[in-house]
Amino acid sequence: MPHLNRGHRVAQSGEACDYSHRSPVTDNPKMFPNRPELGQVFNEVPALYDRIRPGYPAELFADLRTITGLHERASVLEVGCGTGQATRSLAALGCSVTAVEPGADMAALARRRIAAFRNVEVETSTFEEWDDRGRRFDTVVAASSWHWVDPSIGWRRAHRLLRPGGWLALLGNVVIRRPGEPEVYAETADLHERFCPGNPGWGHPPLEDVVRAHDTGWGPAEDPAGVFGPATVHWYPTVQWLTGDGFADLLRSTSLYRRLAREVREPLLDAIAEHIRTRMDNRAARRYLSVLRAGQRTD
Repeated sequence: MPHLNRGHRVAQSGEACDYSHRSPVTDNPKMFPNRPELGQVFNEVPALYDRIRPGYPAELFADLRTITGLHERASVLEVGCGTGQATRSLAALGCSVTAVEPGADMAALARRRIAAFRNVEVETSTFEEWDDRGRRFDTVVAASSWHWVDPSIGWRRAHRLLRPGGWLALLGNVVIRRPGEPEVYAETADLHERFCPGNPGWGHPPLEDVVRAHDTGWGPAEDPAGVFGPATVHWYPTVQWLTGDGFADLLRSTSLYRRLAREVREPLLDAIAEHIRTRMDNRAARRYLSVLRAGQRTD
């Protein structure tokens, strides 16, 4: 039986877990007191992030091109490119891509990943502080990153950086569950409470039908304050099949688990991996609805 790391301290029953470094599982931007600091937790594990985090289906980028009219002479600004998962797909469309990423190690890995493309440049900065040098773009894209941007700056800055008629496209992956199907959090809720009791981030992913019915328009992002028109929304069901160790690595790459103290996070993830190996035949699904939200700049 694989070893659980018993050398780390586990919170005792009734004892509060330290949440000072956690962010909620929903990545609700309204709960982040310091977005730039929290947004750079991924810079601690760029290779893991690049290897394990889900990308986006090709159909999404085909729809993005159709909706926004992207072509080979078009220019795209990508906000928070991470290690370049979406960047590579944007570059493959043939348009010119300027990608901005605040994490130096994430940006360095992105440059290596997109080295074969001559139409991409990666610059290291937060979107809020980025020096645009007067450049303007046809489309601004943010893939699983817009919630890290200060909304009091982000919407209006995106509007200013777009040419008249330009588009803002927000991409994301919403974790979901389906009725009657084994789901890892449901299977391991007791472990979560054992190692970090009372964490407000713990909870079941929403049902797919609920997300489709209620997550409309610009979604959980703050209102764009009139600088963008209504968003059209397209959903794409996707799934990752993971071993116990793979699932633990996926959780290890997310903000909720990265912000737990190491002495809480690692034994919890060890226990989750062990449960998947021994109770779920070492095969667990992580289901998503990939989403494309696109709206046009108001002039």
